[in-house]
Amino acid sequence: MALIHPDWALPVRAGFSAREGGVSQGPYASLNLGIHVGDDPQAVIANRARLAAMAGLIEAPRWLSQVHGHQVVHANQVVSDQTQADAVWSDQPGVVCAVLVADCVPVLLAAVDGSCVAAVHAGWRGLVSGVIEQTLAALPVSAGQLHAWIGPCIGKAAYEVGPEVWQAVAGVSAASETASAEKRHIDLSLIAARRLQQAGIAQVQQAHACTASNPQQFFSYRRDGATGRSAAYIAIDL
Repeated sequence: MALIHPDWALPVRAGFSAREGGVSQGPYASLNLGIHVGDDPQAVIANRARLAAMAGLIEAPRWLSQVHGHQVVHANQVVSDQTQADAVWSDQPGVVCAVLVADCVPVLLAAVDGSCVAAVHAGWRGLVSGVIEQTLAALPVSAGQLHAWIGPCIGKAAYEVGPEVWQAVAGVSAASETASAEKRHIDLSLIAARRLQQAGIAQVQQAHACTASNPQQFFSYRRDGATGRSAAYIAIDL
């Protein structure tokens, strides 16, 4: 199993799961962590156990039912795979916050003193509706006390959108640029980074890895349709 980690020297445990190292078959091969995408539930349960073991997590992540919105919940409020939200945070050591993605932007946040962490799922709808800003508002520390990591997501070259999406995203950020007069491409990772920087985050890192252009390493809904989900996870170290 391959895990991708932020380049942090913080008292947290954080990472992103690539698709290798699980037991799922077919379009979900192999480390699918999404219970809602049509995969065998027993395979997903086994994959989640493998993630917890490899990442050294002392408990299962508090999995959300993500709806492309801006709802933020404390981890203690989460009923796994049922609570509808797109961001989760915790101020308790060992409690694992996580989001599932297959092209959307995963954002991990950590206070420099390890007092709180958060995981955010941000597609274009979430970015437009302010899921990043809502998460920052929910945390008990200022943005200047946080580091942010943007994990693998669909890259600009692979993310062509129609005029409605283009107009919605362009209305909240100058980070989207047209590739030509006919085609509109959006850089979701860059938009997220700029929103974080504008909010005053102390340090913002980007993985700079495109999910859609690397089928061996990443799941991609845009590329494949039926596919699995990777997880971005974070917990305060005990």
